[in-house]
Amino acid sequence: MVTVLAIMAALWGFGAVMKTAYTPRLVMIAFVYGVVVLGHFVLPEGHPLRIATGETAAPWLILGGAVLLVLAYRAGLNRLRRVAQPMITPAPRQSGTFTPEELERYARHITLPDIGGQGQKALKSAKVLVVGAGGLGSPVLLYLAAAGVGRIGVIDADHVSLSNLQRQIIHRDADQDMPKVFSAERAMKAINPHLDIRPYNRALDETIAAELFADYDLIIDGTDQFETRAMINRAAVSAKRPLLAGAISAWEGQITLYHPSAGGACMACVFPNPPQAGMAATCAETGVIGALPGVVGTMMALEAIKQITGAGQGLLGRMLLYDGLAPETRIVRLKRNAACPVCAGD
Repeated sequence: MVTVLAIMAALWGFGAVMKTAYTPRLVMIAFVYGVVVLGHFVLPEGHPLRIATGETAAPWLILGGAVLLVLAYRAGLNRLRRVAQPMITPAPRQSGTFTPEELERYARHITLPDIGGQGQKALKSAKVLVVGAGGLGSPVLLYLAAAGVGRIGVIDADHVSLSNLQRQIIHRDADQDMPKVFSAERAMKAINPHLDIRPYNRALDETIAAELFADYDLIIDGTDQFETRAMINRAAVSAKRPLLAGAISAWEGQITLYHPSAGGACMACVFPNPPQAGMAATCAETGVIGALPGVVGTMMALEAIKQITGAGQGLLGRMLLYDGLAPETRIVRLKRNAACPVCAGD
């Protein structure tokens, strides 16, 4: 019996070393267990296999029952936690002072004259929603978490796939098939466990966008389809929220801040009509160099921090264009369209 248990332990350990998922390892152990128990029922008494495994099935049945009880208990406990989670009220956050741990964590921000203590307090009080946990969302989310943004929401209905890992640095190889928002949540909490992270594992649509945006101070668009971006723009205008939008393709990227309520343009002012077929392909269709979303997404995080703290000059009324092959950046001035069908009445 000890030998069989040792074999099971070896299989489990070998699977862990090979980074095999929990379920396949459990299946291997269950298969060995099933063979042993079945052997006690089909083999005659005195058979060497029955002798080697304890001569009777009773100890194995008791062991199996105990394991099932433990697994059932864990499953029930996890279910209760999931049911109870929405009813748990988060502890009130300190908004006026910093703990000693926070002072050390954000020391390099606090010593910056353009940020300082007031800027870090603004970050701590800020609520930012990131639409998309992909190439652009990855660096944005990581740097906002590191910067100490108090509440970070992330909405995405996609799951992590192998082709994402070339550029979506917030996810890991072991996260494949996991919803992106939960993979992103885990990565952000690993950087800064003291934040209010709110993952929304669903697609953003017109029915919830404006109401959801109203709960946040700043919306960041990291999506890659024109129709989705246009819908996000309409919802941001409706909720009167600033929209920091980024886009990438192949080697090029762009960033701007849309905010008609502050005198700036909205996306429909700049791009009033959908692009013609084949003129706005996604990254999956055209390809994208892996580091590009890191460059553009990091600049988006920087612009978000500036928007929240009031540091420097932002991108309201301006669009930053980045060419990674040249390499060069340039600024294009944007004008609001007085007859824009989306924001003219704002």
